Amino acid sequence: MKVGSSSLTTASGGLDADRVDALVDVLAKARSGGTREIVLVSSGAIAAGLAPLGFPRRPRDLARQQAAASVGQGLLVARYTASFARYGVRVGQVLLTGDDTSRRAHYRNAYRTLDQLLTLGALPVVNENDTVATDEIRFGDNDRLAALVAHLVRADLLVLLSDVDGLYDGDPARPTSSRIQNVHGPEDLEGVEIGSAGKAGVGTGGMVTKVEAAQIAANAGIDVVLTSASQAADALAGHPTGTHFHQRGRRSAGRLLWLQHASTPKGALILDDGAVRAVVERRTSLLPAGVEAVEGEFTAGDPVELRDATGRAVARGLVNFDATEIPRLLGRSTRDLARELGPAYEREIVHRDDLVLL
Repeated sequence: MKVGSSSLTTASGGLDADRVDALVDVLAKARSGGTREIVLVSSGAIAAGLAPLGFPRRPRDLARQQAAASVGQGLLVARYTASFARYGVRVGQVLLTGDDTSRRAHYRNAYRTLDQLLTLGALPVVNENDTVATDEIRFGDNDRLAALVAHLVRADLLVLLSDVDGLYDGDPARPTSSRIQNVHGPEDLEGVEIGSAGKAGVGTGGMVTKVEAAQIAANAGIDVVLTSASQAADALAGHPTGTHFHQRGRRSAGRLLWLQHASTPKGALILDDGAVRAVVERRTSLLPAGVEAVEGEFTAGDPVELRDATGRAVARGLVNFDATEIPRLLGRSTRDLARELGPAYEREIVHRDDLVLL
């Protein structure tokens, strides 16, 4: 379940204890039978830190946002810890950045941490690590983070809580607008006006980010319910509520989902036509012989875009070489490179297991 800042705080900043307790009541009841595991992705750190630091509104600059997050994250988790303690439920804090989860070793660590918390009966509270994340490595919003975490823990259901009771085919304030009850595919959203962030001004998302997150999860084989915080209990109980985005895809390799949706390319490789066909149509690895140029500054293990001759990005992958090494590899076979430079160079620039098509 993902809950946003506007559902937990006041417009002026500061946690609303009654709202937090109401959400915790729902979650504790839903897991009380012992057959259901719940992960909570919670916004609210920056919003919770506004009032204590004397900020009248959410600051625009990253440094003050991170300061507010530093203060607010402690308050947020303390509030959850106290509220869940009423039911004897232990809370575990998990802070993530996009960089943590697109790299193989970091991704495995995130999975193991969440899995162990659930095994031990704790309820993970996940948030973006706003105190250290830069613009280049941010998820951008917790809706997308929630979709990716849902895939990471192999969730059966993702519940996205909003300040409205679902997705409408127009402005929910207009009497002519109707709630969309089911979304089976993109065709069900054609012509739908999707709004931006709400009036509270304490969050970063809006209906656009929630719909995008719902589509990410649904395409990855997870059912999604988008509804209001007041109807969270109905969503967890399986009662018809909000907007249901039906799963329509297969569960892919989790790390590749993170690579596609949570990574920021540090550079680009320009491919010739043959390499584009090999990567896109035959799903092969990218070899040095098919690369015509390199752009940007990156190191081995960083995400890079693979582009065709027109500059269109066709794929994204984790590169095996530093940007400074690649120019002398261009257009050459791995056998020749191994003979001249050593066996370490008889490998792909991007392996197919570390590559996702766009």
